[in-house]
Amino acid sequence: MAQAKEKIVYVCSSCGAVFDKWSGKCRECGEWNTLEEEIQKPVIPSKAPHARQSSSLLSSAEQKSIRLKDIPDGMTDGIRIKTGMHELDRALGGGIVKSSVILISGEPGIGKSTLLLQLAGSCCTSGMDSQSADGCPDGRRILYVSGEESAAQIKLRAKRLNVQNDTLFLFCETDADAILAEIDSVKPDILIIDSVQTIFDRSLSSSSGSISQVKQISQLFISRTKSCDMATVLVGHVNKDGAIAGPKLLEHMVDVVLHFEGDRTRSYRIVRAAKNRFGSTNEIGVFEMTGEGLEEVGDPSMRLIEDTPKNVPGACPVCVMEGTRPIIAEVQALVSKTPFPTPKRIGNGTDFNRMSIILAILEKRLGMRLYDKDVYINVTGGLRLDETSTDLGIAAAVISAARDKSVPADMIAIGELGLSGECRAVPGTEARVAEAVRMGFNKILLPQRSYEKMRSKSNEKLLCPVRSIFNLSEYIGNDQN
Repeated sequence: MAQAKEKIVYVCSSCGAVFDKWSGKCRECGEWNTLEEEIQKPVIPSKAPHARQSSSLLSSAEQKSIRLKDIPDGMTDGIRIKTGMHELDRALGGGIVKSSVILISGEPGIGKSTLLLQLAGSCCTSGMDSQSADGCPDGRRILYVSGEESAAQIKLRAKRLNVQNDTLFLFCETDADAILAEIDSVKPDILIIDSVQTIFDRSLSSSSGSISQVKQISQLFISRTKSCDMATVLVGHVNKDGAIAGPKLLEHMVDVVLHFEGDRTRSYRIVRAAKNRFGSTNEIGVFEMTGEGLEEVGDPSMRLIEDTPKNVPGACPVCVMEGTRPIIAEVQALVSKTPFPTPKRIGNGTDFNRMSIILAILEKRLGMRLYDKDVYINVTGGLRLDETSTDLGIAAAVISAARDKSVPADMIAIGELGLSGECRAVPGTEARVAEAVRMGFNKILLPQRSYEKMRSKSNEKLLCPVRSIFNLSEYIGNDQN
Protein backbone atom coordinates (compact mmCIF):
# COMPACT_ATOMS: atom_id res chain seq x y z
CA MET A 1 0.00 0.00 0.00
CA ALA A 2 1.42 3.41 -0.97
CA GLN A 3 2.41 5.67 1.89
CA ALA A 4 0.54 8.99 2.21
CA LYS A 5 2.57 12.03 1.21
CA GLU A 6 2.77 15.44 2.78
CA LYS A 7 0.28 17.99 1.48
CA ILE A 8 0.15 21.77 1.74
CA VAL A 9 -3.21 23.19 2.82
CA TYR A 10 -4.42 26.63 3.93
CA VAL A 11 -6.35 26.97 7.18
CA CYS A 12 -8.42 30.00 8.20
CA SER A 13 -7.27 31.35 11.57
CA SER A 14 -10.74 32.75 12.25
CA CYS A 15 -13.08 29.81 11.56
CA GLY A 16 -10.69 26.88 10.99
CA ALA A 17 -11.87 26.09 7.44
CA VAL A 18 -9.35 24.19 5.26
CA PHE A 19 -8.68 25.00 1.59
CA ASP A 20 -6.38 23.55 -1.05
CA LYS A 21 -5.46 26.95 -2.50
CA TRP A 22 -4.68 30.29 -0.93
CA SER A 23 -7.00 33.25 -1.38
CA GLY A 24 -7.22 36.68 0.17
CA LYS A 25 -10.70 36.06 1.59
CA CYS A 26 -12.01 33.03 3.46
CA ARG A 27 -15.03 31.59 1.62
CA GLU A 28 -16.54 30.28 4.85
CA CYS A 29 -16.47 33.23 7.28
CA GLY A 30 -15.67 36.09 4.89
CA GLU A 31 -12.59 37.33 6.80
CA TRP A 32 -9.65 38.76 4.86
CA ASN A 33 -5.99 37.66 5.11
CA THR A 34 -6.70 34.85 7.57
CA LEU A 35 -5.53 31.83 5.52
CA GLU A 36 -2.28 30.37 6.84
CA GLU A 37 -0.20 27.65 5.24
CA GLU A 38 0.08 24.26 6.95
CA ILE A 39 1.71 20.99 5.96
CA GLN A 40 -0.44 17.91 6.41
CA LYS A 41 1.66 14.89 7.29
CA PRO A 42 0.61 11.24 7.53
CA VAL A 43 -1.44 10.58 10.64
CA ILE A 44 0.54 8.97 13.49
CA PRO A 45 -1.58 6.72 15.70
CA SER A 46 -1.68 7.76 19.36
CA LYS A 47 0.40 5.64 21.75
CA ALA A 48 -1.93 6.21 24.69
CA PRO A 49 -5.53 5.79 23.54
CA HIS A 50 -6.70 5.11 27.12
CA ALA A 51 -5.65 8.61 28.19
CA ARG A 52 -7.58 10.17 25.33
CA GLN A 53 -10.72 8.20 26.11
CA SER A 54 -10.61 9.13 29.81
CA SER A 55 -10.58 12.80 28.93
CA SER A 56 -13.93 12.75 27.15
CA LEU A 57 -17.14 13.86 28.74
CA LEU A 58 -19.78 11.41 29.94
CA SER A 59 -21.37 9.38 27.21
CA SER A 60 -24.91 10.11 26.09
CA ALA A 61 -26.13 6.99 27.92
CA GLU A 62 -24.77 8.23 31.28
CA GLN A 63 -25.54 11.93 30.95
CA LYS A 64 -29.09 13.09 31.65
CA SER A 65 -30.77 16.46 31.72
CA ILE A 66 -31.84 18.01 35.00
CA ARG A 67 -34.40 20.68 35.77
CA LEU A 68 -33.02 24.01 36.91
CA LYS A 69 -35.08 24.08 40.10
CA ASP A 70 -33.83 20.59 41.03
CA ILE A 71 -30.21 21.78 41.24
CA PRO A 72 -29.45 22.23 44.97
CA ASP A 73 -28.28 25.66 46.06
CA GLY A 74 -25.33 24.11 47.89
CA MET A 75 -23.71 23.16 44.58
CA THR A 76 -22.72 26.81 44.04
CA ASP A 77 -21.16 27.21 47.50
CA GLY A 78 -17.39 27.45 47.44
CA ILE A 79 -17.34 27.40 43.66
CA ARG A 80 -14.57 30.03 43.54
CA ILE A 81 -10.96 29.43 44.53
CA LYS A 82 -9.16 32.43 45.98
CA THR A 83 -5.77 32.83 44.33
CA GLY A 84 -4.20 34.69 47.24
CA MET A 85 -3.47 37.60 44.85
CA HIS A 86 -6.14 40.23 45.44
CA GLU A 87 -5.46 42.12 42.21
CA LEU A 88 -5.81 38.94 40.14
CA ASP A 89 -8.98 37.97 42.03
CA ARG A 90 -10.39 41.40 41.20
CA ALA A 91 -9.78 40.90 37.47
CA LEU A 92 -11.30 37.39 37.64
CA GLY A 93 -14.43 38.64 39.40
CA GLY A 94 -13.64 37.16 42.82
CA GLY A 95 -11.40 34.17 42.14
CA ILE A 96 -10.99 31.14 39.89
CA VAL A 97 -14.25 29.31 39.25
CA LYS A 98 -14.02 25.53 39.47
CA SER A 99 -14.40 23.63 36.17
CA SER A 100 -13.59 26.80 34.25
CA VAL A 101 -10.96 27.42 31.57
CA ILE A 102 -8.96 30.66 31.65
CA LEU A 103 -6.91 31.89 28.71
CA ILE A 104 -4.20 34.46 29.49
CA SER A 105 -2.14 36.15 26.79
CA GLY A 106 0.54 38.81 26.58
CA GLU A 107 3.63 39.98 24.76
CA PRO A 108 6.81 37.89 25.04
CA GLY A 109 8.76 38.74 28.20
CA ILE A 110 5.87 40.63 29.82
CA GLY A 111 5.83 38.22 32.79
CA LYS A 112 3.15 35.60 32.08
CA SER A 113 5.18 32.68 33.46
CA THR A 114 6.15 34.74 36.51
CA LEU A 115 2.51 35.58 37.19
CA LEU A 116 1.39 31.96 36.88
CA LEU A 117 4.18 30.60 39.07
CA GLN A 118 3.28 33.14 41.76
CA LEU A 119 -0.38 32.19 41.28
CA ALA A 120 0.48 28.52 41.80
CA GLY A 121 2.49 29.32 44.93
CA SER A 122 -0.16 31.57 46.48
CA CYS A 123 -2.97 29.09 45.72
CA CYS A 124 -1.05 26.31 47.45
CA THR A 125 -0.31 28.51 50.46
CA SER A 126 -3.93 29.64 50.82
CA GLY A 127 -5.14 26.06 51.00
CA MET A 128 -3.13 24.82 54.00
CA ASP A 129 -6.14 24.53 56.29
CA SER A 130 -6.89 20.81 56.00
CA GLN A 131 -5.03 17.67 55.01
CA SER A 132 -6.09 14.91 52.67
CA ALA A 133 -5.37 11.22 53.08
CA ASP A 134 -1.99 11.44 51.34
CA GLY A 135 -0.86 14.40 53.43
CA CYS A 136 -1.51 17.12 50.83
CA PRO A 137 -3.71 20.12 51.56
CA ASP A 138 -7.27 19.71 50.33
CA GLY A 139 -8.36 21.72 47.32
CA ARG A 140 -4.97 23.18 46.41
CA ARG A 141 -3.15 20.67 44.18
CA ILE A 142 -1.47 22.53 41.30
CA LEU A 143 -0.06 20.86 38.19
CA TYR A 144 2.19 23.23 36.24
CA VAL A 145 2.83 21.90 32.73
CA SER A 146 5.61 23.67 30.83
CA GLY A 147 6.36 23.10 27.18
CA GLU A 148 8.91 25.91 26.95
CA GLU A 149 11.23 25.50 29.95
CA SER A 150 12.98 22.70 31.79
CA ALA A 151 12.33 21.81 35.42
CA ALA A 152 15.68 23.32 36.43
CA GLN A 153 14.80 26.66 34.81
CA ILE A 154 11.45 26.77 36.60
CA LYS A 155 13.18 25.86 39.87
CA LEU A 156 15.51 28.85 39.49
CA ARG A 157 12.56 31.19 38.99
CA ALA A 158 10.72 29.60 41.93
CA LYS A 159 13.71 30.32 44.20
CA ARG A 160 13.79 33.94 43.07
CA LEU A 161 10.05 34.27 43.69
CA ASN A 162 10.26 32.33 46.98
CA VAL A 163 7.73 29.73 45.79
CA GLN A 164 8.20 26.52 47.78
CA ASN A 165 5.18 24.25 48.20
CA ASP A 166 4.74 20.51 48.53
CA THR A 167 1.51 20.52 46.52
CA LEU A 168 2.94 22.20 43.41
CA PHE A 169 3.84 19.61 40.76
CA LEU A 170 5.97 20.43 37.69
CA PHE A 171 5.66 18.47 34.46
CA CYS A 172 7.79 19.46 31.45
CA GLU A 173 6.10 17.77 28.49
CA THR A 174 4.61 18.68 25.10
CA ASP A 175 2.75 15.43 24.30
CA ALA A 176 -0.98 15.82 24.97
CA ASP A 177 -1.49 12.13 25.78
CA ALA A 178 1.32 12.15 28.37
CA ILE A 179 -0.17 15.28 29.96
CA LEU A 180 -3.63 13.73 30.16
CA ALA A 181 -2.16 10.64 31.80
CA GLU A 182 -0.33 12.84 34.34
CA ILE A 183 -3.59 14.64 35.10
CA ASP A 184 -5.16 11.26 35.92
CA SER A 185 -2.23 10.52 38.23
CA VAL A 186 -1.96 13.85 40.08
CA LYS A 187 -5.66 14.82 40.03
CA PRO A 188 -4.95 18.55 40.36
CA ASP A 189 -7.42 21.21 41.42
CA ILE A 190 -5.76 23.77 39.13
CA LEU A 191 -4.00 22.88 35.88
CA ILE A 192 -1.63 25.40 34.25
CA ILE A 193 -0.55 24.88 30.63
CA ASP A 194 2.37 27.09 29.57
CA SER A 195 1.75 27.38 26.69
CA VAL A 196 -1.01 25.89 24.55
CA GLN A 197 0.94 26.57 21.34
CA THR A 198 3.74 24.20 22.43
CA ILE A 199 1.54 21.15 23.06
CA PHE A 200 0.91 18.73 20.19
CA ASP A 201 -1.49 15.87 19.54
CA ARG A 202 0.01 12.80 17.84
CA SER A 203 -3.27 12.03 16.11
CA LEU A 204 -2.86 15.17 13.99
CA SER A 205 -0.30 15.46 11.22
CA SER A 206 0.36 19.20 11.55
CA SER A 207 3.11 20.63 13.71
CA SER A 208 2.60 22.14 17.18
CA GLY A 209 1.35 25.72 17.18
CA SER A 210 -0.64 25.31 13.98
CA ILE A 211 -4.30 26.25 13.90
CA SER A 212 -5.56 22.68 13.86
CA GLN A 213 -3.23 21.67 16.72
CA VAL A 214 -4.21 24.62 18.92
CA LYS A 215 -7.89 23.94 18.31
CA GLN A 216 -7.58 20.21 19.05
CA ILE A 217 -5.41 20.69 22.15
CA SER A 218 -7.79 23.29 23.54
CA GLN A 219 -10.77 21.00 23.02
CA LEU A 220 -8.97 18.17 24.83
CA PHE A 221 -8.19 20.22 27.94
CA ILE A 222 -11.58 21.97 27.97
CA SER A 223 -13.31 18.59 27.77
CA ARG A 224 -11.21 17.25 30.65
CA THR A 225 -11.80 20.38 32.73
CA LYS A 226 -15.58 20.25 32.35
CA SER A 227 -15.70 16.56 33.28
CA CYS A 228 -13.57 17.02 36.41
CA ASP A 229 -13.73 19.34 39.41
CA MET A 230 -10.65 21.31 38.39
CA ALA A 231 -9.83 24.65 36.79
CA THR A 232 -7.45 25.11 33.86
CA VAL A 233 -5.29 28.11 32.96
CA LEU A 234 -4.01 28.19 29.37
CA VAL A 235 -1.22 30.52 28.28
CA GLY A 236 -1.61 31.83 24.74
CA HIS A 237 1.02 33.46 22.56
CA VAL A 238 0.25 36.62 20.61
CA ASN A 239 1.03 37.44 16.99
CA LYS A 240 2.68 40.58 15.64
CA ASP A 241 -0.66 42.43 15.70
CA GLY A 242 -1.11 41.75 19.43
CA ALA A 243 -4.00 39.29 18.96
CA ILE A 244 -3.97 35.79 20.45
CA ALA A 245 -2.23 33.40 18.06
CA GLY A 246 -4.35 30.56 16.73
CA PRO A 247 -7.99 30.34 15.71
CA LYS A 248 -10.45 32.94 16.93
CA LEU A 249 -12.57 30.00 18.02
CA LEU A 250 -10.18 29.52 20.95
CA GLU A 251 -11.45 32.69 22.64
CA HIS A 252 -15.05 31.53 22.20
CA MET A 253 -14.35 28.11 23.70
CA VAL A 254 -12.83 29.27 26.99
CA ASP A 255 -14.71 30.86 29.91
CA VAL A 256 -12.34 33.73 30.72
CA VAL A 257 -9.90 35.66 28.53
CA LEU A 258 -7.28 37.76 30.33
CA HIS A 259 -4.81 40.11 28.68
CA PHE A 260 -1.55 40.77 30.51
CA GLU A 261 -0.56 44.26 29.38
CA GLY A 262 2.31 46.63 29.98
CA ASP A 263 5.49 48.06 28.58
CA ARG A 264 8.53 45.87 29.15
CA THR A 265 10.62 49.01 29.67
CA ARG A 266 8.36 50.05 32.56
CA SER A 267 7.58 48.28 35.80
CA TYR A 268 3.77 48.40 35.85
CA ARG A 269 1.67 45.52 34.53
CA ILE A 270 -2.11 45.33 34.12
CA VAL A 271 -4.31 42.22 33.99
CA ARG A 272 -7.45 43.07 32.04
CA ALA A 273 -10.43 40.77 31.40
CA ALA A 274 -11.65 40.77 27.79
CA LYS A 275 -14.21 38.02 28.46
CA ASN A 276 -15.59 36.65 31.71
CA ARG A 277 -18.62 34.39 31.98
CA PHE A 278 -18.59 34.63 35.77
CA GLY A 279 -17.94 38.32 36.40
CA SER A 280 -17.41 41.79 35.03
CA THR A 281 -15.01 42.56 32.21
CA ASN A 282 -14.41 46.10 33.46
CA GLU A 283 -12.17 45.27 36.43
CA ILE A 284 -8.38 45.30 36.18
CA GLY A 285 -5.52 44.12 38.38
CA VAL A 286 -2.42 46.29 38.72
CA PHE A 287 1.04 44.84 39.43
CA GLU A 288 4.59 46.14 39.55
CA MET A 289 7.47 44.03 38.26
CA THR A 290 10.29 43.87 40.80
CA GLY A 291 13.38 41.72 41.30
CA GLU A 292 11.35 39.38 43.51
CA GLY A 293 8.51 39.02 41.00
CA LEU A 294 5.18 40.77 40.59
CA GLU A 295 4.10 42.97 43.47
CA GLU A 296 0.44 43.90 43.85
CA VAL A 297 -0.37 47.60 43.62
CA GLY A 298 -3.30 48.19 45.96
CA ASP A 299 -3.32 51.98 45.48
CA PRO A 300 -2.57 52.69 41.79
CA SER A 301 -3.47 56.39 42.09
CA MET A 302 -0.73 57.01 44.64
CA ARG A 303 1.87 55.17 42.55
CA LEU A 304 0.97 57.00 39.34
CA ILE A 305 1.09 60.56 40.68
CA GLU A 306 3.65 60.32 43.49
CA ASP A 307 6.47 61.61 41.23
CA THR A 308 4.44 64.46 39.68
CA PRO A 309 6.51 67.69 39.56
CA LYS A 310 4.96 70.88 40.91
CA ASN A 311 4.23 74.02 38.85
CA VAL A 312 5.42 72.57 35.55
CA PRO A 313 3.48 73.58 32.40
CA GLY A 314 1.77 70.85 30.40
CA ALA A 315 0.66 68.43 33.15
CA CYS A 316 -2.85 67.80 34.46
CA PRO A 317 -4.24 64.92 36.58
CA VAL A 318 -7.33 63.03 35.37
CA CYS A 319 -9.50 60.30 36.90
CA VAL A 320 -10.73 57.22 35.01
CA MET A 321 -12.97 54.36 36.10
CA GLU A 322 -11.61 50.83 35.70
CA GLY A 323 -14.70 48.86 36.62
CA THR A 324 -15.68 50.00 40.10
CA ARG A 325 -12.21 51.40 40.88
CA PRO A 326 -11.34 55.06 40.22
CA ILE A 327 -7.71 55.60 39.20
CA ILE A 328 -5.98 58.96 39.02
CA ALA A 329 -3.28 59.36 36.38
CA GLU A 330 -1.31 62.28 35.00
CA VAL A 331 -1.61 63.52 31.42
CA GLN A 332 1.41 65.38 30.06
CA ALA A 333 1.46 67.61 26.98
CA LEU A 334 4.28 69.23 25.04
CA VAL A 335 3.63 71.88 22.38
CA SER A 336 6.55 73.16 20.31
CA LYS A 337 7.00 74.96 17.00
CA THR A 338 7.55 72.47 14.18
CA PRO A 339 10.41 72.72 11.65
CA PHE A 340 8.50 70.53 9.20
CA PRO A 341 5.73 71.39 6.72
CA THR A 342 3.35 68.98 8.48
CA PRO A 343 3.28 69.11 12.30
CA LYS A 344 3.58 65.93 14.35
CA ARG A 345 0.75 64.55 16.45
CA ILE A 346 1.87 61.78 18.84
CA GLY A 347 -0.28 60.29 21.59
CA ASN A 348 1.17 57.75 24.03
CA GLY A 349 -1.45 56.11 26.25
CA THR A 350 -4.44 57.86 24.71
CA ASP A 351 -6.63 57.38 21.64
CA PHE A 352 -5.11 59.20 18.68
CA ASN A 353 -8.45 60.03 17.06
CA ARG A 354 -9.80 61.46 20.31
CA MET A 355 -6.65 63.53 20.72
CA SER A 356 -7.11 64.94 17.20
CA ILE A 357 -10.70 65.92 18.01
CA ILE A 358 -9.62 67.77 21.17
CA LEU A 359 -6.91 69.68 19.27
CA ALA A 360 -9.44 70.62 16.60
CA ILE A 361 -11.83 71.92 19.29
CA LEU A 362 -9.06 74.05 20.80
CA GLU A 363 -8.17 75.51 17.40
CA LYS A 364 -11.71 76.18 16.20
CA ARG A 365 -13.50 77.20 19.39
CA LEU A 366 -10.71 78.67 21.49
CA GLY A 367 -8.70 80.17 18.63
CA MET A 368 -5.44 78.47 19.58
CA ARG A 369 -2.79 78.30 16.87
CA LEU A 370 -1.71 74.66 16.75
CA TYR A 371 -1.50 74.02 13.00
CA ASP A 372 2.19 74.99 12.94
CA LYS A 373 3.18 73.24 16.19
CA ASP A 374 4.09 69.68 17.16
CA VAL A 375 1.85 68.27 19.90
CA TYR A 376 2.88 65.32 22.07
CA ILE A 377 0.53 63.70 24.62
CA ASN A 378 1.81 61.19 27.19
CA VAL A 379 0.14 59.29 30.05
CA THR A 380 2.58 58.51 32.85
CA GLY A 381 3.01 55.01 34.26
CA GLY A 382 2.23 53.17 31.01
CA LEU A 383 -1.53 53.38 31.60
CA ARG A 384 -3.83 53.65 28.58
CA LEU A 385 -6.77 56.04 28.88
CA ASP A 386 -9.68 55.36 26.53
CA GLU A 387 -12.41 57.17 28.47
CA THR A 388 -13.95 60.43 27.29
CA SER A 389 -13.75 61.66 30.89
CA THR A 390 -10.11 62.58 30.20
CA ASP A 391 -11.02 65.14 27.50
CA LEU A 392 -11.04 68.07 29.90
CA GLY A 393 -7.69 67.05 31.41
CA ILE A 394 -6.04 66.63 27.99
CA ALA A 395 -7.35 70.03 26.89
CA ALA A 396 -6.06 71.63 30.10
CA ALA A 397 -2.62 70.05 29.60
CA VAL A 398 -2.41 71.31 25.99
CA ILE A 399 -3.51 74.83 26.96
CA SER A 400 -0.98 74.84 29.79
CA ALA A 401 1.84 73.69 27.50
CA ALA A 402 0.94 76.09 24.68
CA ARG A 403 0.70 79.13 26.97
CA ASP A 404 3.58 78.04 29.23
CA LYS A 405 1.39 78.40 32.30
CA SER A 406 1.24 75.61 34.86
CA VAL A 407 -1.91 73.88 36.07
CA PRO A 408 -2.32 74.31 39.86
CA ALA A 409 -0.75 71.35 41.67
CA ASP A 410 -3.96 70.67 43.62
CA MET A 411 -6.29 70.70 40.60
CA ILE A 412 -7.81 67.74 38.72
CA ALA A 413 -10.05 67.82 35.63
CA ILE A 414 -13.00 65.47 35.00
CA GLY A 415 -15.30 65.85 32.00
CA GLU A 416 -16.05 65.19 28.33
CA LEU A 417 -15.81 67.78 25.55
CA GLY A 418 -18.35 68.17 22.77
CA LEU A 419 -17.55 69.43 19.30
CA SER A 420 -19.06 72.82 20.08
CA GLY A 421 -16.74 73.16 23.07
CA GLU A 422 -19.29 72.36 25.76
CA CYS A 423 -18.31 70.26 28.80
CA ARG A 424 -20.49 67.19 29.31
CA ALA A 425 -21.06 65.01 32.36
CA VAL A 426 -19.56 61.53 32.68
CA PRO A 427 -20.77 58.51 34.70
CA GLY A 428 -19.29 57.67 38.10
CA THR A 429 -18.73 61.28 39.12
CA GLU A 430 -19.34 60.59 42.82
CA ALA A 431 -16.65 57.89 42.97
CA ARG A 432 -14.20 60.05 41.00
CA VAL A 433 -14.72 63.03 43.30
CA ALA A 434 -14.28 60.84 46.39
CA GLU A 435 -10.97 59.51 45.03
CA ALA A 436 -9.78 63.02 44.21
CA VAL A 437 -10.62 64.21 47.74
CA ARG A 438 -8.79 61.19 49.20
CA MET A 439 -5.69 62.07 47.17
CA GLY A 440 -5.71 65.63 48.50
CA PHE A 441 -6.93 67.67 45.50
CA ASN A 442 -8.50 71.01 46.45
CA LYS A 443 -9.81 72.02 43.02
CA ILE A 444 -11.95 69.52 41.13
CA LEU A 445 -13.07 70.73 37.70
CA LEU A 446 -16.48 69.27 36.86
CA PRO A 447 -19.09 69.84 34.13
CA GLN A 448 -21.84 72.21 35.20
CA ARG A 449 -24.48 69.48 35.44
CA SER A 450 -22.23 67.26 37.58
CA TYR A 451 -21.36 70.25 39.77
CA GLU A 452 -25.04 70.91 40.51
CA LYS A 453 -25.57 67.27 41.53
CA MET A 454 -22.42 66.99 43.64
CA ARG A 455 -22.52 70.32 45.48
CA SER A 456 -24.87 68.89 48.11
CA LYS A 457 -22.95 65.60 48.47
CA SER A 458 -19.41 66.96 48.74
CA ASN A 459 -17.56 70.02 49.95
CA GLU A 460 -18.75 72.75 47.60
CA LYS A 461 -15.52 74.71 48.06
CA LEU A 462 -13.57 71.93 46.32
CA LEU A 463 -15.78 71.81 43.22
CA CYS A 464 -15.24 74.13 40.26
CA PRO A 465 -17.92 74.18 37.51
CA VAL A 466 -16.87 74.25 33.85
CA ARG A 467 -19.56 75.06 31.28
CA SER A 468 -17.38 74.95 28.18
CA ILE A 469 -13.85 75.10 26.87
CA PHE A 470 -14.04 78.91 26.94
CA ASN A 471 -13.79 79.24 30.74
CA LEU A 472 -11.32 76.32 31.19
CA SER A 473 -8.32 78.64 30.80
CA GLU A 474 -9.54 80.66 33.81
CA TYR A 475 -8.25 77.89 36.09
CA ILE A 476 -4.82 77.57 34.43
CA GLY A 477 -1.85 79.62 35.55
CA ASN A 478 -3.52 81.35 38.51
CA ASP A 479 -1.29 79.69 41.10
CA GLN A 480 1.96 79.85 39.18
CA ASN A 481 4.87 81.08 41.25
